[in-house]
Parts: sequence; structure tokens; C-alpha cells
Amino acid sequence: MSASLDSGRQLPPQTTLRHRLAELRGPASVPRPLDARALAALAANPGCKRRALLDGAGVDKTALAEKLGSPSGFGQSQFAIARGNAFEAKVKADGGRELLRLLGVEEPSAVDLPDLAAAGPQGRAARTALALREATEAGRWALLDHPMLAVEVAGAPVYLEPDVVVVHPDGRWTVVEIKSFPMIDGSADAAKVGAAARQAAVYVLALGRVAAVTEGATVAHSVLLVCPKDFSNLPTASVVDVRKQLSVTRRQLARLTRLEEIADAVPQGVTFDVAECSAEQLTAAVEAVPHAYAPECLAACELAFHCRERARAADVVEALGRSVRGELGGLTTIGEVLAAARGEAGDPEDPAVAALRRAQALRTEALACR
Repeated sequence: MSASLDSGRQLPPQTTLRHRLAELRGPASVPRPLDARALAALAANPGCKRRALLDGAGVDKTALAEKLGSPSGFGQSQFAIARGNAFEAKVKADGGRELLRLLGVEEPSAVDLPDLAAAGPQGRAARTALALREATEAGRWALLDHPMLAVEVAGAPVYLEPDVVVVHPDGRWTVVEIKSFPMIDGSADAAKVGAAARQAAVYVLALGRVAAVTEGATVAHSVLLVCPKDFSNLPTASVVDVRKQLSVTRRQLARLTRLEEIADAVPQGVTFDVAECSAEQLTAAVEAVPHAYAPECLAACELAFHCRERARAADVVEALGRSVRGELGGLTTIGEVLAAARGEAGDPEDPAVAALRRAQALRTEALACR
């Protein structure tokens, strides 16, 4: 009797989604948690249902890419990870003395260091929210080391762990991002600072959800970027305004198709279980989910080489970049573009076609003059 009742019981939507994602990942596979770096990359390409589903299911994309025969060099080296961990430990040593110096706090005893230990990510997120509220109510400085924040992405909860969150006596909360790349003469590599800003914007977005239900709390729209000074290991800091990155991240994450819709469109029986499936089975599984490849993916996604190969095989203009795709209007393949340029196809009144034919004429004229 109880078995029949269980079989007819309607599971909550979130439970059903978790079961479906577990099936896609593989029952024995441990889910890979999303982090801010992955969320920033996902927000930069919200049209890619493939990445959204694989990340939402917690699939190990590095192992998947290797099994598909298209391993990617994306990711940090072990040396870079070790160097970053060592520098972060130095910044946080002695109760965060170096970090407090950068914040202009002369007396470390005036700063609270709340214990954020709890069971599981949900427990840690709840403990972090409580510590933030208590520090704001007390009107004291507080350093939260590796707090846990929660944000919803495509209908599923994601837990994030910034390096540090600082609570100011006036109720302002500031995200601190600690990086091991050098800051020479007060400035660092623009590309690396931009990547750090996009990552920090995800933390600011998640922190804002807690501040919205905490009286007297505000979240700073600038983050404190801490890096080694010049060629030494001495920490230095720079304030980075992330309002632009925050706006883009919020808008792009809101555009993501909900995971339920993507998962429902995948045929039953499809799985990304790297340990159990052959390369042919995984290739068919990956191809069952649409992708939105762009050259920018090469710096942000482990499956970029595989998706680039498929995009080139399909002759789509997206393989040339989003800006090129935007300029070509209704021309969707490289073959159509070349045919339009040669005058073999396309509407002459179409601005994209007219521009291509003009470019072809200029090229022909230039070659004739050589």
C-alpha cells in the first residue's frame, strides 16, 4: 500500500530537477560545484544551453573534454594555484593583520573574526547571513574569511565562496578579492583585473541578496583587489569599481534559460557519465544539447575546442566571433557570406550583402594593382 502511495506522490519541482540532473551527471559521479569564475563565464555567454546544463548538473567538463578527444588547456596550473594559496595565507595571517593595514585599521583587536563553520553549504550560507547581520547590528569592523553566499542561477541554487567580506562600522559590506598576479607601479594587467572584476561582481550580486533583508546594510559597488606589490610578496591593494560588471552579470544571468527547460529537451537515457560512457556515447550526448560557441570561449570553457570543431564543421559564422555575426545579419553560414560577396547570392539591398560586395570589389582592385 505504501509503495503505491509513494509511486503516486508528486515530487516537488526542485527535487525532480535534482534527480534529473543526477541522471545526466551519472549516479556515481560527484557533482562539481559552480564557482564565481564559472558563473562569470556563463554570464558572458548566456545563450549556451550546453554549458548551462553541464555546469548545473555538476559535470566534470575537463574530464569530459579529454574523453571526447578535445582536451583544453583552460584552467590554472598547479604552480599558480599553490602560489595563490600561499599569498592568500600571507594576507590573512595573524588575524588578517596585512589586510587590516590595507583597510586602514590600526587596531586589530577592534575587528571581529566570526566563526562561519557549519554543516554543508546551506548551513554555511545561513551561518554567514547570521554573522553579517550580527556584525552590522554591532556597528563594528568584522572580517568574514571564506563566507558562503547563495544565488539562484537558471532556477537552481549555487553556493559561492569569496576570499573575504569586510563589514564596516557604518554597515557597509565590501568584497575582498585576493589575487597572486603582481601590481606594478600601482597597476596590474588589464585583462587579469577585468577577469577579477567579473568574478567579484558575482560575489557582490550574491551579497546583495543578504543585504536586502538586513536592516542598515549596504553592499559597496567597488571591491578591494589585493595583489603582490611590484616584484615582492608584500600585499598592496586597489579599489575596483564593478558597477558595470555587476549590471552585465545581473542581466545576463537573468537571460539564462531555466535548467528545467533545458533538461526536459534532452532525450531520456542521455547521460554525461564520463566514467561509464564511451567516447561515442558522450559525443552523442553532448551533441543533444545546443551550444553557442564563440572564440571567447577558448579562454573560459573546457569544452571550447570540441565546440569550435563542431562550429567549423557546420560552417556557421559564429565561429568568427560575435561581432562578426552581428554585422552579417541574416547570413548564417560562411558559404552564404562568400557567395554574397561574389555576387552569387543575397539581396543587393541588404546592407550586409552590399558591404560584402564592396569589400570584394576593393580586394579585387587591390590585387590587380600588385
